[in-house]
Order: sequence, then structure tokens, then C-alpha cells
Amino acid sequence: MTTMESLIGLVNRIQRACTVLGDYGGEDNAFSSLWEALPSVAVVGGQSSGKSSVLESIVGRDFLPRGSGIVTRRPLVLQLHKTEEGSQEYAEFLHLPKRRFTDFALVRKEIQDETDRMTGKTKQISPVPIHLSIYSPNVVNLTLIDLPGLTKVAVEGQPESVVQEIETMVRSYVEKPNCVILAISPANQDIATSDAIKLSREVDPSGERTFGVLTKLDLMDKGTNALDVLEGRSYRLQHPWVGIVNRSQADINKNIDMIVARRKEREYFATSPDYGHLANKMGSEYLAKLLSKHLESVIRARIPSITSLINKSIEELESEMDHLGRPVAVDAGAQLYTILELCRAFDRIFKEHLEGGRTGGDRIYGVFDNQLPAALRKLPFDRHLSQQNVRRVVSEADGYQPHLIAPEQGYRRLIEGALNYFRGPAEASVDAVHFVLKELVRKSIGETQELKRFPTLQAEIAAASNESLERFREDSKKTVIRLVDMESSYLTVEFFRRLPQEVEKGGSPAGNPASSTVDRYTEGHFRRIGSNVSSYIMMVSETLKNTIPKAVVYCQVREAKQSLLNHFYTQIGKKEGKQLSQLLDEDPALMERRQQCAKRLELYKASRDEIDSVSWAR
Repeated sequence: MTTMESLIGLVNRIQRACTVLGDYGGEDNAFSSLWEALPSVAVVGGQSSGKSSVLESIVGRDFLPRGSGIVTRRPLVLQLHKTEEGSQEYAEFLHLPKRRFTDFALVRKEIQDETDRMTGKTKQISPVPIHLSIYSPNVVNLTLIDLPGLTKVAVEGQPESVVQEIETMVRSYVEKPNCVILAISPANQDIATSDAIKLSREVDPSGERTFGVLTKLDLMDKGTNALDVLEGRSYRLQHPWVGIVNRSQADINKNIDMIVARRKEREYFATSPDYGHLANKMGSEYLAKLLSKHLESVIRARIPSITSLINKSIEELESEMDHLGRPVAVDAGAQLYTILELCRAFDRIFKEHLEGGRTGGDRIYGVFDNQLPAALRKLPFDRHLSQQNVRRVVSEADGYQPHLIAPEQGYRRLIEGALNYFRGPAEASVDAVHFVLKELVRKSIGETQELKRFPTLQAEIAAASNESLERFREDSKKTVIRLVDMESSYLTVEFFRRLPQEVEKGGSPAGNPASSTVDRYTEGHFRRIGSNVSSYIMMVSETLKNTIPKAVVYCQVREAKQSLLNHFYTQIGKKEGKQLSQLLDEDPALMERRQQCAKRLELYKASRDEIDSVSWAR
């Protein structure tokens, strides 16, 4: 194979591989620009201009649907791959990757069927291309894109907008700077009215990318010829015009072999009095070689930019592969090491949240600084220490024997009843911190990039962490309730010793105990009791406001920092290889993405090496 054939064949293979790997046809695809950088040939012409016949002549096979009206209703990306002499010809469709077609009549049927699958059995069009590869020793390496024929009138069953839709679709291909335009015009029509020439003039005014093809030379009126066009006098292009003689309808009806048709075309030009002097630059075989030679020069000119683009894609893919992570080892020891490393990565992020390296840990301080004090302030002490309730509790505590000096039992009952209210805020503080810790676990798992590959392990770590947090919460609740109970179980002695002094200061004259006894049952007496109890409760409240956070931090936050996954580590150490493999069962989407990236990486590296080996060969 010549250097030219190798280079164009390489581009074909890259285009084909890009298509197979999904790197073509999507605006959001990061790698679609590689396809755009590679040159291809778009076949443009009006309806019944002979586009299909030109393509079949280049391929040497009768494989395209025929008929009246708009026959080509989807772009056909046709890649020709030259194979060794004597090898069998076959075709493959991208949407049927495991099926080889050796009967080209079936290729025609599949094109029609696949068109109908997308558009229905109507005359609608679709911009979604059909990808077809043909492998044959009788072709040159080329990528040709057959586009719907330009038209001025919608046929029956089509909306009026179809005329503009076709032109928009065709333009989307031919406007690309790396697209070579094969403008097909019939010789038996005025070149000035050619839809293909008109469009190519608009998108390629200099004519650098346009090859003009004149079909149906044998159908011109007797006594006329197309020399003015073919020799560039009527409409000049940068590249020479090529004349084509298609098979006649009679030949098509008789299933005349394309090889025979090519021979008849050569004979027509060789024996023509009008075109004999141009015979060696006419015909479908010459057109295919001309396009192939032009593509070689275009590719050579584009090699630096193509190589640069490939290198950039390789860098992006290698970066993504690093992000996705390498495949998991099959050895149990290596798997255990991987799991522990992933757990440590999660644990490190979790600690960063608690210690202020990341946001979230400050919400725990908010529980102590805002929620707990607010809850303590809302406790119903005013109701509990109302004069009516104080009178009731003290009277019930006296029973049948009124108190003589101070209602100790009444005080105790009032204080114990008030202290019970502290249980609610204490437990609520524990629950609030528990909720924050659970949320930080969830957040930390989501921020551990390495874990995203393994949804099963994510779930196990989350479950183990939450299980530990539940244990810490239970311990914390027991501790804060114990703090409240401790306050109830032992009242400060100094508080009681102060009471007789308060009575004396409050009021009855010395040496008049009768007056003091009467005062014990007045409204002022019960207000004084309520005030004394309130003072004690406020003192306890200040104490608990400081000790509850300490207990919660000690039992929950400190334990979460130090031993969140300790129990999980013990369980992991007991698991066997199969169980470890199940934990490292990757997200199928990530596995598929890594495989796709690996295939692309292999493609681009091979392409780069092959370009280096053949691009400058002589």
C-alpha cells in the first residue's frame, strides 16, 4: 500500500473508530472535534442530478436506493476501505456492528429500512446519519457523505418547510472548513441553475474546497457538448471539472455489472469526438483517484493540527482515567488495602468537616450556642413556680402536719419537678448533634472522589458510620440524663442553710414566733418560696448549659473523630476475597466510562504512532 493510501486509510480508521466509540454527532461530546478536524467529502446535488450513480460508480457497486422524489432522506456517511487484491467485498453498518453484508442488494434494503425506522414510511427527512463502511479491493480509501438532494418544491406528504430543512442540513456539512464539496450537476441543464454550484459558491466562494462533477454527458442534445464547463470557461473552479457517464436506466434495469459500466464509460470518453482529448481526466475512476490525491494533500497540510488535537485528547483522557481510577486488583490482600485506603480517605474528609477544614462542623457549635440556651429559656418554669402551684405542692408535702420552720419537702418536690424539665433540652441537644454528624457522614461520602466508583462500599461505609453514630447517641443520652439526675439526687446544702436567714431577714419581729407562723401561710411566703426555687433552678440551668455540651462532645463528636469506623474495620478484616470483591463492585456507568476512555486512549495513541510512521514517508 502506498504512503498516500496508508495516510488516507488511517484517517478513515480514525473516523470509523470515533464513530464506533461515540465521538461523533453530539454537540456536548468532548471528543467530536477530532472528527471535525479530519477531512471528508460531502456529495451535494439537486434531485435527479445523478448523485447516486456517481457514488455507485466510485464504489463499483449498485447499493443505493432509487426512485422518484426525495430518495436520500438521511445523510449516509460512506467509508471506503481498500483491501488486498482478491479479498471478498463486504459492507458493515454501524447500527449492525456484528453483521457483514456481501449481498449489496441487501445493503440497499437496509439503508431504506433504517431510513424508515427513523422517519417512518413518509417522505420526512432526518439529520441523523447512517454509517456504512464498504471493504473492497476495487475502491480507494475515502470518506464520502451522501446528502439529501436539494429541491425547490416539497413533494406530496411533506411539509413546505422540508425545502429549507434540506438546505440547512446540507449547509451544516459543507460549511465546515475541512469538508471537500463534490458538487454534482447534470450536463443537460444550464450550469447557471445548478443548485449544487449555487450553494458551493456561497460557502466556498474561492472554490478551494469544491470539485465540480458534470453528469449525464451522453444525454445532451445532439450537436451540443459541455466543453465550456469542463474546460473551465463557463464556470471556473480551482480544481478541474470531471465528466461522468452514468449507467442508463436500461443498464440499471438489466443489472449491468458496475465493472462493465466503468469499461463502457472509458470507451465513451476515448471514442468521443468532443471529449477524446480529455479522456484521461474524465470518468468515475479518475474522479475517485483525484479526490484521494486531494485528500492526501489536505491531510498532509493538516497533520500538525491533527496531531496536536490527538495529543490534547490523549492528555484529557489520561487525566480522566486518573480521575476514574485504575481497575481494581483481584488479589484479596490488594483489595483489602484498597478498601482501607478508601475508608481512610472518607475519614480524613469527615474530620476536616468537624475541625473546620470544610464547612459543616460549625453547626455543632450552633447547637450549643443557640439551640440549647433557647430551649432552656423556653422551659415552663413560670407555670411550675406560679403561686398557685407552689401553694399546692407545699401543702401536699406537709400532709396532716404543717411545717414548723421551713417546708423542706415542699422545696424538694418543687426543685425535683423543675429539674425534670431539663431532660427535654438535654436529649434534644444529643439528637441535634446526631443529625449534624449523620449529615456530615453523607456529605463526606459524596465528597470522597475515590468512593464514587464503588456504590456498594459507599453504602456499607454509610451504614457502618450511622450504626456507630447511633451507639454514640445512646451513650450521650445516658450521660446527659445522668447529669440531670445528679442535680436532682443531691441539692446544694448551702441553699438550705441560707433559708432560715432569709426568713429572718424577711420579716417577723424577733421573739414573736406566732407572728412568724402566721406569715408562713401568707401570699408573700409562697412568693418567697417560688423565688428561692427559681434562683436555684437558674443556677442549675447555668451549670447544665456548660456540662451538657461537654458530655455531648465527649460521647459523640470525640468518639466520631476517633472511632467512627473501628467496628467496620474489625468486620472487614474477617471478610474473604469474594466478599471483598463484592464491596469493590464498581458503578456500571463508571466501569463503562473507563472502558470507553481506555478504548479512545488506545485509538488516539495508535493513531498518533501511525501518523508519525507514515506521514513523512517518501
